Amino acid sequence: MTTPPFFPAVACVQFAIALGAVEHNLGEAKRLIDRFGPAPGTLMVLPEMWATGFDYERTTELGQRSPEILAAMQQIAARHGVYLAGTLTDPPADGSLPTNTQTVVGPQGVIGRVDKQHLFTFWQEDRYYRGGDAVPLIHTPHGPLAGLVCYDLRFPEVARRQIFAGSRLLAVSAEWPLSRLDHWQTLVRARAIENQVFVAAANGCGRTGEMEMAGHSMIVAPDGAVLQAAGVEATVIGCPLDSRLVDEQRRRFYPAGDRAWRAADQNKIRSFEELRDALTLIKRQGSRIAFTNGCFDILHAGHVSYLEAARRTADCLVVGLNTDDSVRGLKGPGRPVNSEMDRARVLAALGCVDFVVLFAEPTPLRLITALMPDVLVKGADYHEKHIVGAAQVKAAGGQVVRIPFTRDCSTTGMIDRIRGVS
Repeated sequence: MTTPPFFPAVACVQFAIALGAVEHNLGEAKRLIDRFGPAPGTLMVLPEMWATGFDYERTTELGQRSPEILAAMQQIAARHGVYLAGTLTDPPADGSLPTNTQTVVGPQGVIGRVDKQHLFTFWQEDRYYRGGDAVPLIHTPHGPLAGLVCYDLRFPEVARRQIFAGSRLLAVSAEWPLSRLDHWQTLVRARAIENQVFVAAANGCGRTGEMEMAGHSMIVAPDGAVLQAAGVEATVIGCPLDSRLVDEQRRRFYPAGDRAWRAADQNKIRSFEELRDALTLIKRQGSRIAFTNGCFDILHAGHVSYLEAARRTADCLVVGLNTDDSVRGLKGPGRPVNSEMDRARVLAALGCVDFVVLFAEPTPLRLITALMPDVLVKGADYHEKHIVGAAQVKAAGGQVVRIPFTRDCSTTGMIDRIRGVS
């Protein structure tokens, strides 16, 4: 087996980010990188929002400058023969909220992107950005690269998915505050140890707006040893990398590669009383509950896309499922095709579904008012005033989300095709 390509060296660029001052921040990054003089092929990791900071009120305006910033990154990369990774505002063409995106740029331009998955609501980031939908590997000339953005560091499953897919190096871009410095240092080392990868974690330092950043950028080996660490001043730290260290660690044991399946999805199917007790505990910790309902007689791609979108609205998704008698009352004596427990079992196997609960009434109003979800989800073909439970959920401070169906599928259409009905 040939040795996979690997970055010969890695470095972290650390400085105080001036809010909204693109030219100043670009100049500071260039100055530090030029002074450091990186070897060709080095991956240079920059902090989160390194060119603009979180200047929330100017998010849209500053996001429009991202192409200009990317061009400047490419110039730096070309001048030194290196690769730069740092996050920028990535505004979508449809005018919706942008993503906070770690973008890797080489001498030839943009190589890949990873969106921030988890938004830090404590700093109201969710009001100005949307979370990413996936964490793809960034395929570089020096092998696959994994990326995390600041708060994502607290979610080990995000890194684990990328490492299992084949990365041996994790780049972290952050604006981590000084008040939680010990968390930063602990979590960076934890991601290296549990995944047996190199981690290069670049943080801002000094004061950015009203917040004092922690600095202390770190480069950590696969065994958790700190290879390089910065203090609180503007600087660049760097070191060569030896991919054989990854192999040595993983030959002994490799937790990130152990993917035993121990889940019992049928346990997601709960009685009302069991579900109520489970949701009480979940709500007590501040998590948000989403609820949707349907017959889901023959589960198809349209259902799955809809349920994935429903799950993205909250921290937990409950699906109310019509019983067989309830379906017959709605659809006629020929339905359902599949029994209620078969339908529940298939729904429970979906990763986006947390709980399934049966209801026998024509509508789930009793169930909704008893559980009182934070988010009530229904298809966009329903007007809000016709959505059962909408008024009650909104009166309790919740919200109603209407999701368009992105696939032209229907259970009735599938049944007609199976029966040969044109």
